[in-house]
Amino acid sequence: MDKIVKTDEQWRAQLSDLAYKVTRKHGTERAFTHDSFPKAPGTYRCICCDAPLFDQDQKFDSGTGWPSFWAPADPERVETQEDRSWFTRRTEVHCAACDAHLGHVFPDGPQPTGLRYCINGVALRFEPEE
Repeated sequence: MDKIVKTDEQWRAQLSDLAYKVTRKHGTERAFTHDSFPKAPGTYRCICCDAPLFDQDQKFDSGTGWPSFWAPADPERVETQEDRSWFTRRTEVHCAACDAHLGHVFPDGPQPTGLRYCINGVALRFEPEE
């Protein structure tokens, strides 16, 4: 997959202030502040490059205040790396196409994976199934 590369100015022009802070500067939106997504079938896409990242049938209510998924729609669409900020060790999740920071993945999710992809809602765009 080819990487999508844009200048900082191009990302700023395309994204809201919060989406820019979260996706390009590795920020985090406050819990329970993002508009809830519909429960209808559909796909969650990267707000930066529109890559399909998560499916509605992989979403679950983790009670954390951020959209949570037990797996990505296609594992090749997300990348992870170690995050040692805030005096802790976590696994950060990025869009494989454009390197947008999406959130973190934790080993406390439901089966079948046991994972919880805790994703900033502002980093996603929901596309209903047709």
